[in-house]
Amino acid sequence: MEPLLWGASLSCTPRKNIEVRRGKRMAAMRSISTNVKSVVATAVLLCLMMASSCEASALDHPARKIGKKRDPTEKVFNVLSFDAKPDGEYDNQMEFMQTWLAACKHKGKARVLVPMGKFVLGPVVFSGPCQTEGPIIVQVVGTVMALPDITSYEEDFWFQFENVHGVILTGTGTFDGQGAQNWKVVDNCGGNCVHLPISIKFIRVTQAIVRQITSLNPMGFHIGVVLCENIRIRNVKLYAPGDSPNTDGIHISQSTMVKVARSTISTGDDCVGIIQGSVDVSIKKVTCGPGHGFSVGSLGKYKDEKDVRQIVVTNCTLKDTDNGLRIKTFANSPPSMASDFTFRDIIMENVKHPIIIDQFYGSNSHERYQVHKHQGNLSIRSWSGSSMQQELSL
Repeated sequence: MEPLLWGASLSCTPRKNIEVRRGKRMAAMRSISTNVKSVVATAVLLCLMMASSCEASALDHPARKIGKKRDPTEKVFNVLSFDAKPDGEYDNQMEFMQTWLAACKHKGKARVLVPMGKFVLGPVVFSGPCQTEGPIIVQVVGTVMALPDITSYEEDFWFQFENVHGVILTGTGTFDGQGAQNWKVVDNCGGNCVHLPISIKFIRVTQAIVRQITSLNPMGFHIGVVLCENIRIRNVKLYAPGDSPNTDGIHISQSTMVKVARSTISTGDDCVGIIQGSVDVSIKKVTCGPGHGFSVGSLGKYKDEKDVRQIVVTNCTLKDTDNGLRIKTFANSPPSMASDFTFRDIIMENVKHPIIIDQFYGSNSHERYQVHKHQGNLSIRSWSGSSMQQELSL
């Protein structure tokens, strides 16, 4: 079939139980993480090797006051100083945790450094609050590789930042989730899917920046943002095969002031997925494809879901995706509001379903259901490209 050329302006008002062999170890790690004040301070003083570097930018985000010029007052906490081994085999889980805890306890400017090399590790928790002066920096230069054994993961993450005020995750390094062998766990699983670990998860984090990193082949999502405020994600590269299941690029839930910009996302599910409780989310100059495009929802599946408002997607390109822009809500959902959505200056190339607004998601018949998810103030304008099917599906 010849592609349908189009351009327009539209405005309208197997959950499975996986046996976890390392649960006790994970619980012990979290206990250490949440009791930073009791960490072995004397051991930290003996172990530290110091270097100095710093990153800066004169942009408006509070965390951006850290700069690219060298700062002699900054202390660098190199994972090698805590006996991490970049040999591609040794599990560096505890070594990474100990490095973070030492940096988090430091009462000055602090940076966690992952140098060149291949560092294998299981799930880690980088927990606050920290005592540092200004945002704590995590600089990844080498490659960190996830333990591929799914039974090593007690919870839904590989790297988790939690309860931190001010953090910068940066560097030219790579997070390799090694997810391929676990994708079969969720492929064709129907309604009994296992939630595979998110490669990098932020929960209850404020004033964070993620930039320049690369994420490859996550088991689950590449990046998760939950219960966060003021998060900036820019210049990141997220890659997974187009047929990899449930590998969302960036998944945003119950968070405010989230900005995603100048990034490339090629994955097997939503490039950016926005669900309940998300307010003031901006996606700008993002290239998506392959994948399922930019998605709001699904919404209304559970009781007491919070409203979704102020979603702006601008100057983005979608290429070879299943969908372009999609809003999906469950029929018979509890009353709530999804409003103030703006999509503009969007280029779509070979997109199967450019625009989908589905208020009967998950149902086969529209006649049997009532819609309780109210949608308002939706603006879609300045979009162009090519499609193999109809441009707009309502």
